[in-house]
Amino acid sequence: MSELLVLYKSKYGSTKRYVQWLQQETGCDVFCAEEYKNGDFSEYSTVIFAGGIYAGGIAGLSVLKKNLRNLSGKYVAVLAVGASPFDQKAFDQVKTQNMRGLPEGIPVFYARGAYDEKRMSLKDRTLCRMLKKTLTGKDPSQLEPWQQALLEAGDEGHDWTDPGELASLRKYLKEPEKALR
Repeated sequence: MSELLVLYKSKYGSTKRYVQWLQQETGCDVFCAEEYKNGDFSEYSTVIFAGGIYAGGIAGLSVLKKNLRNLSGKYVAVLAVGASPFDQKAFDQVKTQNMRGLPEGIPVFYARGAYDEKRMSLKDRTLCRMLKKTLTGKDPSQLEPWQQALLEAGDEGHDWTDPGELASLRKYLKEPEKALR
């Protein structure tokens, strides 16, 4: 058993790919967030919650929120995976929205994922296409970076996953800052 546990929620595979890279590098234990129901973290010193970003929400964070009491004294981090290129302003908004109600100081990391309408559910594909339609024709200089990326992706799939995106998380794992109290 590893001292590192990664719980993840991946809708289309990008988050799972990052978690698999972490597992190959560290030998960490990995579970799909929904499958880790026992809430026992006693064997682990560090727990990472990884999830895709969908409509501004980080998938799977409910497991972190439900288990705060059981994570006391553990090093905890969040990995958010999204299709947009990194943008500090957008990232800060995602952190503010998702980390509300959680102890301050939990580090949140970002890795760029993929965009492939062919793999999306009908609902997600329809919503993305409607959003693209509303953005088409707008002045590109007035669009947020994520909106520009959505338009640039077009109808073709793009995979931006890269193990290098995990550099800051790897650094944290070598020198965690502080445990939850």
